[in-house]
Amino acid sequence: MLSDLLSAVANLAVPFFAVTSMLSVGFAYSARQILAPLRDVRALLRALLANFVLVPLFTVGILRLWPIDRPLEAGLLLVALSAGAPFLIKLTAAARAEVALSATLLVLLLPVTVLYAPIVVPRVLPEAEVSVVALATPLVLAMLLPLAIALLINSRWPERARRWAALTRRLSTAALVVLVVATTLANIPTIIELFVEGAIGPPLLMIAGAFVIGYLLGGKDRDVREVLGLGTAQRNISAATVMATQGFGNSALVMVIVTSLAGFALLFPVAAVLRRRPTNASKRRAADAGTTRNARGAG
Repeated sequence: MLSDLLSAVANLAVPFFAVTSMLSVGFAYSARQILAPLRDVRALLRALLANFVLVPLFTVGILRLWPIDRPLEAGLLLVALSAGAPFLIKLTAAARAEVALSATLLVLLLPVTVLYAPIVVPRVLPEAEVSVVALATPLVLAMLLPLAIALLINSRWPERARRWAALTRRLSTAALVVLVVATTLANIPTIIELFVEGAIGPPLLMIAGAFVIGYLLGGKDRDVREVLGLGTAQRNISAATVMATQGFGNSALVMVIVTSLAGFALLFPVAAVLRRRPTNASKRRAADAGTTRNARGAG
């Protein structure tokens, strides 16, 4: 069937997108640029609080006010408990925010998700059977390992890494387009059904609320606010998918997929709005130009 073929294409596009996204970051930025923000302990604690405490609690509150079927509820909670997604790289680039900072956030959130989810998920969803190995393996192989390899290449052959950065960015963009189109077309009946049943509301609210939570906890720096907002709203669909296949029915997996599509629908327009705002670099250039004009006028 066509839907099976589209699902297979989407399943292949997910790891390919993850790998090429992480490679593009490692080729374009140094390990020092990515790891330096980890020294800010307060910022790290705010990111952890937003992703692993406030978003899950916010989602539980949504489900109390907007109850849905238990399998669908389980799928949404799995998404809420999973943070650190490679899509953040593309979202940050689309918003013209700090891509290196988004990579830093991924380096923080991915390992925590691997440790956090197997402990918390069985307590929130007693029917769950979450394997640490099954959860950690795809995250490490598709995200952390490619980033480490690219950073190593960048440290030894920077010129070659810069050329490869452009190639991997184009490949990740192509993979993202394939993933979104294939996933949407393969799940049109399910998406329509969730709209009819009114079950599309909770994932949309969760994503919007997660962005607000991250943005407000980002502090005074605009780049940090935007990256943390996007990074908190873009949940780790890969981790949620792995968990949904362990002890849950197909409805939970469908909710994970629909939530990922809702994330695309909401967050790329948000990134487009952020993109239209002047960047810090452009502000600095404008300030420098103003200073130069004033100096000339005084002369």
